[in-house]
Amino acid sequence: MPVLKKTLPITIRGAFRVYDQLWRPALPVLRHHVKLREGFDQRILKRPFRRPADIWIQAASAGESHLAGMLMERLTAKTDLRILSTTNTRQGMDILAATANRISPQLPRDSLRIHYFPFDRPAVMRRAVTSLRPRLMVLIETEIWPGLLHTLRQAGIPVVMVNARLQAHSLKAYRLWPALWRHLAPHRILAVSPPDADRLAHLFGDENVECMPNMKFDRIPLPKAGQPSTVIHFWRRHLPPGAPFVVLGSIHRTEERVIVKMIAYLQHRQPDVIVGLFPRHMHRIKALEERLRAAGLPTCRRSRIDGPITAGSIVIGDIFGELARSYEYAAAAFVGGSLKPVGGHNFLEPLLCGVPPVIGPHWHAFEWVGTELFRDQLVHVAADWRQAARRLVQILRSPFPPTAVQRRAVRFCARHRGGTDQACRAICDILNSRHRERLS
Repeated sequence: MPVLKKTLPITIRGAFRVYDQLWRPALPVLRHHVKLREGFDQRILKRPFRRPADIWIQAASAGESHLAGMLMERLTAKTDLRILSTTNTRQGMDILAATANRISPQLPRDSLRIHYFPFDRPAVMRRAVTSLRPRLMVLIETEIWPGLLHTLRQAGIPVVMVNARLQAHSLKAYRLWPALWRHLAPHRILAVSPPDADRLAHLFGDENVECMPNMKFDRIPLPKAGQPSTVIHFWRRHLPPGAPFVVLGSIHRTEERVIVKMIAYLQHRQPDVIVGLFPRHMHRIKALEERLRAAGLPTCRRSRIDGPITAGSIVIGDIFGELARSYEYAAAAFVGGSLKPVGGHNFLEPLLCGVPPVIGPHWHAFEWVGTELFRDQLVHVAADWRQAARRLVQILRSPFPPTAVQRRAVRFCARHRGGTDQACRAICDILNSRHRERLS
């Protein structure tokens, strides 16, 4: 399908001229912004891109950059395409750089490049598109930039949105000027759910909107037999036989006060319980220790244990990267970032270890998982810390069969894989279609 250079109505052309001028006074301010001053010359494209690229992939931050890395890896394994990946954040740059460093040695020179995403000022985007000359733009999730889309549309460059999603409140804001977004509609949109597809079709038109599996499922490592780890050996050596072990994982700073109450409740109802407490950020360990001791709950750090763990102990996980495998030895688990409006953390990790997790009411960052696991009572949502603590005690006293839980979780995740392959097929289909058009 050819990409047409639509003639924009005078109102929209005027709006983009105003939008461009509004960036002029904003740039000096943005130069001093704590999160934007790094890579600022790249963000204003002080030096145009020196070499063209076949595909330009834009990923907002860390989560989207993981997905961009998957696309980079899959596309370069099967094609000789030149890819530029951009992101808005330092975290995103680190993730993209790690992917590029891992796969670049097997590729021709300059096959992969990374860069901070240029500011959406139309004048900047014109320099970017003119110097890069991409054959295709790939936007991940909700990267809807009017200056970029306008410039690509004027240049006749197709755009595909993959793993696309759009929240209802965002749609209301975008729909204030529906004609604008119809003019800037991507060439193809692959949405992660039917509700997202409906909202995106309402915004851009339903001609080229379809559904795909969420690529995040492709990132989930499914358990494999015969994979021993240091942390599993640690718990086997040091936990008393038969001791109930509860993991409280990814605890956010804002939850610490109620987590102390949860631990006190667990110890009151189950005095021999051993709690593995894993803060989301390591720099919170000392503050957590002080808070627990002030409540009369003595703790020990995982790194300082060299003998059997006493029943009733609270062990703070202070070794990076051990949480996921610690779930394998837990009888019950709570996943944090969910008692306060943080958005939740990865509750699939304990589930894939055979432990049905308990979470709080704030898990919107993982809505992409869907509701099936909740309907099947494989994940339990508590309204507050009291409900969460009571549910953990119930699980300890009436445990679920871990092998059966793990088998159901693996089947669920395996059934939802394949999004990365579908996205890559869509990208290659568009490129091949454009190639055939040029030859005809």
